[in-house]
Amino acid sequence: MSIETVIVPDIGADEVEVIEICVAVGDTVAAEDSLLVLESDKASMEVPSPVSGKIVSITVNVGDQVSQGSAIMEVEVEGASAAAEPAIEAPAPAPVDEPAPAPIAAPAAAPAVSAVQAVNVPDLGGASDVECIEVCVAVGDVIEAEQSLIVLETDKASMEIPAPMGGKVVSLSINTGDTVNVGDLILELEVAGAADAAPAAVAEAAPAPAAAPAPVEAPAAAGPAGVQTVTVPDLGGASDVECIEVCVAVGDVIEAEQSLIVLETDKASMEIPAPMGGKVVSLSINTGDTVNVGDVILELEVAGAEAAAPAPAPATAPAPAAAVPSQSYEPKTPSMPRSEVVEKHGDVYAGPSVRMLARELGVDLHLVKGTGPRGRVSKDDLHNYIKARLAEPAPSANTGSGIPAVPAVDFSKFGPVREEKMSKLHRLTAENMSRNWLNVPHVTQFDDADITELEAFRSSVKAEAEKQGVKLTPLPFLLKACAAALRANPKFNASLAADGETIVYKDYVHIGVAVDTPAGLVVPVIRDVDKKSIYQLAAETAELGKKAKDRKLTAAEMQGGCFTISSLGGIGGKGFTPIVNSPEVAILGVSKLDIKPVWNGSEFVPRKMLPLSLSYDHRAINGGDAGRFFTQLGDFLADIRRLVL
Repeated sequence: MSIETVIVPDIGADEVEVIEICVAVGDTVAAEDSLLVLESDKASMEVPSPVSGKIVSITVNVGDQVSQGSAIMEVEVEGASAAAEPAIEAPAPAPVDEPAPAPIAAPAAAPAVSAVQAVNVPDLGGASDVECIEVCVAVGDVIEAEQSLIVLETDKASMEIPAPMGGKVVSLSINTGDTVNVGDLILELEVAGAADAAPAAVAEAAPAPAAAPAPVEAPAAAGPAGVQTVTVPDLGGASDVECIEVCVAVGDVIEAEQSLIVLETDKASMEIPAPMGGKVVSLSINTGDTVNVGDVILELEVAGAEAAAPAPAPATAPAPAAAVPSQSYEPKTPSMPRSEVVEKHGDVYAGPSVRMLARELGVDLHLVKGTGPRGRVSKDDLHNYIKARLAEPAPSANTGSGIPAVPAVDFSKFGPVREEKMSKLHRLTAENMSRNWLNVPHVTQFDDADITELEAFRSSVKAEAEKQGVKLTPLPFLLKACAAALRANPKFNASLAADGETIVYKDYVHIGVAVDTPAGLVVPVIRDVDKKSIYQLAAETAELGKKAKDRKLTAAEMQGGCFTISSLGGIGGKGFTPIVNSPEVAILGVSKLDIKPVWNGSEFVPRKMLPLSLSYDHRAINGGDAGRFFTQLGDFLADIRRLVL
């Protein structure tokens, strides 16, 4: 057993934040398992384990800032001691042969050698003929690893392709406007440090003959092949992502970096590559499934463990150094999410961490002005936008979202004024009226109802009603007629669901009655109007009206209405446009009774006509529906005997 310290690899940034630790002390991890997740202002990236073993200590916490070379954790590596012990005994014979001085002379010739590396287009998540919208470097530029080379754009997203290593650009093969595919040559880099790597390999190889027996025994220490679990990696903050394709089957022998599945969000599609080669022994995901970070994709039987151990032995030969200049480098697929992947929505450019934060805060990134390269939106831009919005004055009840506010006016310039604070009830009424007017597409139809016979009947039973202890007004008759019309026209006794895709039909008839009080407008609700008598309705309306004016109504007595009646009959007027009390879909306005001449076929006769105004939500009710409702309501009021049919 030996303890290995895991450090932060090259991350292309000075300092980054630890946003998630994926393991705990005591966990057993395999090579390439995610240890923690780092996040910069450009992207989030997972740091994989370079070895298999047991976590013995973790030296960072969520929220810490780390940089390249920082210690992350310590891993107890099984089997490493077998190789370590021969290495301890080896130094004794090494001074006898003294092969070390040879590598010392090698660096003298090395600086004169430089290698030219080809950089190709990496895996683009299944996209082809992708347009290059920007070339970020020029021939002669000296660049660093992870520096952006080009920017590619599909119809769903844009992405920057980073340099896999530092060096000098000696040729460019892509221009702005070109279309590229996986494997196309981007540029060639002159890598000045490549020659230094060869002597280092030779230097390490020199003492190898003394320790040569150790690598031979390494396969035995490695043990038999194991089954590795492959999970869904970091998806840039996305959740419940759909799997649109499974690229392998049980029994397939696959290579490292081979595509396993293809995931698709509403923004882009991405292929998930194999972190290692092996044989697929089980699949846990099917096409159409939704997955999240950490879900199991499949299990791999890794048969290449023995082959990896003896690999250091052949390093004694200088052949790898000669092969380096001809090697073609292609940025690995896993490194793409670690680069600055910028998704495009219209004209919005932002990294995954910024988009995730915007989703959490409920901010539309189209409204945020980006200050980064090419207008990229950073976290600072998002925070500044939120601060600016919070500093804005809250919209008053007289304005709506996106509607310009009424400019403030100093009325005292024109004469004496006085100000009174609006009551809470008045403010709530104003807010509800504004919301209903802005959200409901109103239509109002007008008609007159002939209530001559109804008024004659009401007058004839007034004395009887007084004996019952009630004052009989036209309102109970209106309530009863409206209840019958609502039963005959279910579209009026309904509400639109919040999703805007369904209509809720109600099997009860509760009608609200608007009451004008000194404190403001209130609407008590009379329940089961269709099941009550005229006298019962008269008594209940009088009781609720009194409670409203005394401000003794409970919240329950003002909820659950299906329809509303707003009457100005006792005040005056010939008509008005009442505002629908959403989520109800209609409201009836009643104006002052008037005697009008009506042609009966042979002559004009005076009739008592009641002006009515019917406002309705045009999303739920059409003009024909309103016409039928109005006609039936007028028939019920003209001849109340129809209410018993």
